Amino acid sequence: MSDTPWHSVIVRIPFVNNQHAAIAKQVIEVDAELQKDAVKRTLTVEDNQLVAKFDTLTVRLARLTVNSFLENVDLVVRTIGEFADEAGNNPPQIS
Repeated sequence: MSDTPWHSVIVRIPFVNNQHAAIAKQVIEVDAELQKDAVKRTLTVEDNQLVAKFDTLTVRLARLTVNSFLENVDLVVRTIGEFADEAGNNPPQIS
């Protein structure tokens, strides 16, 4: 890292339970940040919350990164809402 000050943002997204937060983390962390030298992202699950910490070189990158993250969270939340009950009632059968 250089001497340039980093900008830190922490976002906490509450879920219905720990399992949904863990699913969201697994889905989102698959996609790496595009500017690895300028954006550092850490995802963790604390109880029923997905916690995302972003360290960026500029405020603009912080805004863009958090916005993209929230769009991904929105998609995951809508998908979980649509399929969570079905998945829980019909676990996959392994032969």
